[in-house]
Amino acid sequence: MPSGPAKAVVNGTTVAETDTYEVVEGNVYFPPSSIKSEFFSKTDHSTHCPWKGDASYYTLKVGDKELENAAWYYPETKEKANNIKGYVAFYKGKVEVATN
Repeated sequence: MPSGPAKAVVNGTTVAETDTYEVVEGNVYFPPSSIKSEFFSKTDHSTHCPWKGDASYYTLKVGDKELENAAWYYPETKEKANNIKGYVAFYKGKVEVATN
């Protein structure tokens, strides 16, 4: 597990921030406790990954900006992905994610 600060930002507003996170396939996965839930709403969208499992999605709303299905997480994972169960990742083209 990498350490050091990681932050997810939309329109200058921090929507997630942590000192511990996971990186899988180039995506930073934030622990569920690190997201600011007031910006997140669950959607009905889902996708399937053969080795991680079924992903659920969040739409982010920051001010007047709404980013549909901009974040995802795996509520249940396959064994090889247990380290990211419940963790939240963001689409790079929609949310600015920085690690130091």
